[in-house]
Amino acid sequence: MDKGIRKTTAMRRLLQTEDVVLAPGCFNALSATLVEQAGFKAIYVSGAAIAGSYLGYPDMGLATMNEFLDNVRNICQVTTLPVICDADTGFGNALNMSRSIREFEAAGVAGVQIEDQVMPKKCGHTEGKLLVSKAEMVQKIKAAADARKDPDFLFVCRTDAIAVNGLEDALDRALAYQEAGGDIIFVEAPQNVEQMRKICKTVKAPKLANMVEGGGRTPILPLKELGAMGYKLVIYPVSTHMAAIKAMQEVLAVLKQDGTTARFASRMVPFQEMFEVVGRSKYVAMEKKYAS
Repeated sequence: MDKGIRKTTAMRRLLQTEDVVLAPGCFNALSATLVEQAGFKAIYVSGAAIAGSYLGYPDMGLATMNEFLDNVRNICQVTTLPVICDADTGFGNALNMSRSIREFEAAGVAGVQIEDQVMPKKCGHTEGKLLVSKAEMVQKIKAAADARKDPDFLFVCRTDAIAVNGLEDALDRALAYQEAGGDIIFVEAPQNVEQMRKICKTVKAPKLANMVEGGGRTPILPLKELGAMGYKLVIYPVSTHMAAIKAMQEVLAVLKQDGTTARFASRMVPFQEMFEVVGRSKYVAMEKKYAS
């Protein structure tokens, strides 16, 4: 990313210049660092991953705005990439939404994802979701738009209506959210390719595709196919989180069984690399520079 450009502007330029933008999910500053080192151009911060990794809670509306902000501030500090952060429902009504936008913008993110569930919300690929009215969500989006200071700050506006009321209501809401000021429209959890195609055909604004492996409700499709279908932003929100859980489970099982991690050592980074991933050499050089 150009050093002189705001991250909000960089994200908008990506959406304008790339056929389709792939944004892996991260859940803390370390995973954000790894996403950038892997060569991606944008990062998505998953609310489910924050709840799970930062608090040890499921994605059921248990994490607060300040807990989201504590995590995402650290993420924005360590990466040069634009970050889009899940902001759930805006943590309340239109007034709460207004404050949330000011806080997330101040934290350094390039945009937020906001959704039309009743608070406390639930993961978009699980059961038991409830929705606010379309009219209430439209007003919340308008409140968000009025609250932002940077005109390039992005709103990803999500509807969970497919699971609650069906595809037609989801499309009706998507169009209303686009009209209210949504920059990117996110129709959550289409259940098949036909629904995905209808979403892309109906909604003219840039669209987000959410790829959730291992039990998500939406088909996992190749990036080029999603781009050709009409999606502009593709997120893999919990891939790093799920991979980290699996790796930790496996190393702990080996340690428990063997009393040592030797059998797992080839799947771990070396001790020095653990430090270098987060820039130890740079800090050692600074320490020498300022030594008395």
